[in-house]
Amino acid sequence: MHIQLNGERYELPDGQSVADLLQRLELTGRRLAVELNREIVPRSQHAATELVEGDQIEVVHAIGGG
Repeated sequence: MHIQLNGERYELPDGQSVADLLQRLELTGRRLAVELNREIVPRSQHAATELVEGDQIEVVHAIGGG
């Protein structure tokens, strides 16, 4: 299936969850926010939120500093 990931077309197998996508991107365990079709997906829902054709995903990394 095809989704939009941070504004770019991205292909992944059917039946993938937000957690699967983050693992594929090697972002598991990092501080980040995930937006799916303009709605924030809580970290507790990443594994249960299945992606479908045409979804728009934005992944934002939290950056600390001072």
